[in-house]
Amino acid sequence: MRDPTRLDDRENWSGGFYELDIELGRAGPERLQSALVRLWAAARVEGCYADPRRIASDEPVAVPLQVSSLEEHGLLAGIVALHSGRRVVCGCTSVELDGCQRWLTLNLPLGALGRVDRRVGAFPFGDDGGPVSLRWRHPLDAWLGTVADAVHAEVGIACAVIGFEIDAGKDAASFAGGLPERRWEAIALPRPGGLVHTPANW
Repeated sequence: MRDPTRLDDRENWSGGFYELDIELGRAGPERLQSALVRLWAAARVEGCYADPRRIASDEPVAVPLQVSSLEEHGLLAGIVALHSGRRVVCGCTSVELDGCQRWLTLNLPLGALGRVDRRVGAFPFGDDGGPVSLRWRHPLDAWLGTVADAVHAEVGIACAVIGFEIDAGKDAASFAGGLPERRWEAIALPRPGGLVHTPANW
């Protein structure tokens, strides 16, 4: 089996991303920096590197774990040990929508995930994309949920959504009227005492 921790193996980065998307709301550089550092620590990400997909060198290029690095390179990469103990490459990105809605995302590429868990298969397509995928997604979602908990405890968040390449329209405001009955993603919303997690069911 090829090494799922090789940052320079482009196949590890194939297939799209399984994501933890955290809506911070309004977040200046200092708050975003605090959230970034807490996410890195909570997920126990090893190393911090410039986006390896954009680097001509075969060797990863180490960069500081800072918002300025994120802005310069678009994606910061590292290696993370999942709930199963298996290690894979990961990435982190951040975007601001409508000038006020800041998101911080932990990305797990399906290419690497598929190398450590055969059940990933062709997810999200075909039979591998149906409810059978919940068998591997639920434990992964629960672990990603603990990362969201840690970031919320540090800086407070508006919501967290976990799943495959989350639609930007799924935010705290969209859940104000209640959660959808059929959920492709796990959703965490702030309540007194911390986040309340609702699992995906499809």
